[in-house]
Amino acid sequence: MIVEVYVTPKKGVLDPQGKAVAHGLNSLGFNVVKDARVGKLITLKLEGGLKKDLNAEIEEMCKKLLANTVIEDFSFSIKEA
Repeated sequence: MIVEVYVTPKKGVLDPQGKAVAHGLNSLGFNVVKDARVGKLITLKLEGGLKKDLNAEIEEMCKKLLANTVIEDFSFSIKEA
């Protein structure tokens, strides 16, 4: 099973990397870009030994290690391998 975890800065949290991306795209002539937010994608390959509630276990992984929940939001999707 494959889990994709998406971690992004919370709204209202300064995102200097996103600002740099938006500025760079504008400098290249892509003036339609008004803002950018940069996050990360974490792909996990899971097999066996999982708790009964997979969603709860993945959420716990995110809260304990994969995302800084003070300044980041997360979501995830589960796919069959």
